[in-house]
Amino acid sequence: MKVLFICNQGKNRSRTASEIFKDKFKTKFAGLYAEAPVSEREISWADIIFVMEDWQRSELGKRFPGLYLKKQIISLDIPDIYFFNQPELVELLKRKMDEAILTIH
Repeated sequence: MKVLFICNQGKNRSRTASEIFKDKFKTKFAGLYAEAPVSEREISWADIIFVMEDWQRSELGKRFPGLYLKKQIISLDIPDIYFFNQPELVELLKRKMDEAILTIH
């Protein structure tokens, strides 16, 4: 399964998630407000998209309305208060992904 993780800058939360789960899925990460923001190509590539905050799902809908309705986009509800590979972030991502995997259909 191809999984895209998205956060604000693509530096901390989504990058950490991509590293943690790269052995379980084909992963990529991106940021909404990064120097090179998430692209239509990355959205198209993904089988499933995980955003870190719910409002990011809405932002994807505004930027990619045609693709938005064709993709399963799940919010992990992880606030932007963590650094890359911070142990608390790693644990939170693992727990939230375990919960989210149960909802994938």
